[in-house]
Amino acid sequence: MNLRDKLRGLLVRLYARRVEGHLDHAQVPKHIGVIMDGNRRWAKASGSTTVHGHRAGAEKIEEFLGWCSETDVEVVTLWLLSTDNFDRPQDELGPLLGIIEDVVRTLAADGRWRVHHVGAMDLLPAGMQATLKEAEEATAHTKGIVVNVAIGYGGRQEIADAVRSMLYEAQDKGVAMTDLAESVDIDMIGRHLYTSDQPDPDLVIRTSGEQRLSGFMLWQTAHSEYYFCDVYWPAFRKVDFLRALRDYAARHRRFGG
Repeated sequence: MNLRDKLRGLLVRLYARRVEGHLDHAQVPKHIGVIMDGNRRWAKASGSTTVHGHRAGAEKIEEFLGWCSETDVEVVTLWLLSTDNFDRPQDELGPLLGIIEDVVRTLAADGRWRVHHVGAMDLLPAGMQATLKEAEEATAHTKGIVVNVAIGYGGRQEIADAVRSMLYEAQDKGVAMTDLAESVDIDMIGRHLYTSDQPDPDLVIRTSGEQRLSGFMLWQTAHSEYYFCDVYWPAFRKVDFLRALRDYAARHRRFGG
């Protein structure tokens, strides 16, 4: 690292401390959703492989959760694998699934996070299903941040699964379809979502410069604030995170009012 890079790093750290010093923890979002985008483009820009990019993105996760812990965030949803990602070439998908499984094991072993899977479990390989169940059981009583690992997740899939679950529940209780149709409301569907017992995201961060949700938590983000960051996920820094929190705190949330 040359002198210019060292000076730039020092200035960034000083700026981050200044932003953090002015951060009002009462205005910090309690639930943050993260669309961790840009692993492959980061790898290409650095002359590395796609697999290395995914590994670098995985290594960023615990650092990010540490920042969240420092600022009193209570729930974090990490979108690790979408339902659309299953269409990727096998030579990329296979290693990516292995990296994600390692992430889940690492989070569970850390001791600071309560791991919860959100997504279509039946779409995942048997080994990953077992890892997710073990991680949830091992961290069920952990008092730290709830970390939703969105794996095999799609917003439309979640709503379809919620409706299916609602129909099965009504069938098990012997509820007639006409009675169910008359009683369906927003709260009923919400109770059958993957995040049924959690607050909706206050803030959704997407890295890499893309400005779209791509189906992320379509139901839960109806009143969320969005923050789009140009930095690729593996290069996401604490100062970028603090800027997102500062931007969020400056907004006046109306919730449609």
